[in-house]
Amino acid sequence: MARPREFDEKQVLEAAGDAFWANGFEATSTRDLVKCTGLTQPSLYNAFGDKRGLFLRALEHYLDRTLRERIGRLETSQSPAHAIAAFFGEIVERSVADVQRRGCMLVNAAVESTPGDEACRSGIANELAQIQDFFQRCMVAGQASGEIPAAVPAADAAAHLLAVLLGVRVLARVRPERALLTAAVAPVLSLLGLPPLPAGPRTA
Repeated sequence: MARPREFDEKQVLEAAGDAFWANGFEATSTRDLVKCTGLTQPSLYNAFGDKRGLFLRALEHYLDRTLRERIGRLETSQSPAHAIAAFFGEIVERSVADVQRRGCMLVNAAVESTPGDEACRSGIANELAQIQDFFQRCMVAGQASGEIPAAVPAADAAAHLLAVLLGVRVLARVRPERALLTAAVAPVLSLLGLPPLPAGPRTA
């Protein structure tokens, strides 16, 4: 009979995720993971397979608490146009408040990914596609209701919004300045006929 796990998986994933988020996949050593989780190397690998397996599980846990939560909340509580504007408003606020300049764990992973790690690249690409799909759903719904002008095809607008998001997230790692990040986002919202960024801090 298999022995039950003697650790809190959520706490382990959060600790490992914090290490990967701050330092990246390659720079986070097994020793770092042992230290931050409090588990031995055999325990970590028995539970998660290997370093990559632990990273992917930690990334999944991160996405559930951040991007997926944000998309689900905004899509069900805001009109399509305001959901997009609020999404970027929260991204700007999170970036400014990130004193460690960690950026987005998903975007960091995309930048760090290598051609030889196809499984990881595929997973990251799928998650980015989910964000693009959110933008496209909002654009389609907003254009159908008349809330958003139909001057730009929804698919093209969604791709543009994803590119702006990725650029903002990378830029914020080295220059997390509110005025700069706002200036990077505001023109595309205006171009697409979307509301301006919400006023006031939003740190959710």
